[in-house]
Amino acid sequence: MKKILLPTDFSENSWNAIAYALQLFKNETCKFFLLNTFTPVIYDYEYVMVYPAQFGMVDTIRETSLKKLKDLETKIDKEYKNPKHSFESIGVFNVLVQEIKEIVEEKVIDFVIMGTKGATGAKEVLFGSNTVHVFKNIKCPVLAIPQNFKFETPHEILFPTDYEVEYSKKHLQPLIDITSLYISRINILNVSFGYDLSEKQDKNKKKLESFFKKTAHLFHSVVSESVPEAISEFQLKARINLLVMINNKHSFFENIFFKSTINQIGFHLNVPFLLIPSKTK
Repeated sequence: MKKILLPTDFSENSWNAIAYALQLFKNETCKFFLLNTFTPVIYDYEYVMVYPAQFGMVDTIRETSLKKLKDLETKIDKEYKNPKHSFESIGVFNVLVQEIKEIVEEKVIDFVIMGTKGATGAKEVLFGSNTVHVFKNIKCPVLAIPQNFKFETPHEILFPTDYEVEYSKKHLQPLIDITSLYISRINILNVSFGYDLSEKQDKNKKKLESFFKKTAHLFHSVVSESVPEAISEFQLKARINLLVMINNKHSFFENIFFKSTINQIGFHLNVPFLLIPSKTK
């Protein structure tokens, strides 16, 4: 049974991500955890630790959160009723990333699935700040769904790699789990800068091929000065439904997303994006 965490702030963006998750795993037995976290509008660490319980403010906010979560369960039951799916709602006084981290460890979560929109809604933002913090801090596969993206069967999956990761089954299992549900093809994209693969890269490529031997896959190599550009161009040429990367420390993923300001990288997500950590708890 899959265990899937669905953070929600009750926005259309988070509902869209929930709807995607329910459709992606419609044929799988799953337990979904609906999570809403809340903090005071004015957040002060000492106040949070010492005073709120005395004023009963947290209890009031929690009651509102739990009521909205119950309404959300009712909406899911009405629109996506599925005997294979069960739900548990969690409304808790905590910051989002910390709570996700605790639930992932406690419940042994397989996927975190969430929307990508930032609080500002600014179009130049690639991911909302919450999504970026989850990517950086959660040792669990995270599937981010763009705002307004309606579910598409993931027939064509793009998997960019620099072949620097020494792959193991745990790295690729989340991807293989998804391809096993559908007739999917994995497009493995290597962006080169005019150099041949090193011995280490060639070895990792062969290992990768062995893991995908039961899955339709194609290897692609392109020469480009920019990984984001190469990914964007490939998505235009092929009808990609899902983008998957492994977040290896010092990998090009880190270089793309965290070593430049997000609104300068010129790479805007328009398909769901699965990020698999290279190290898990």
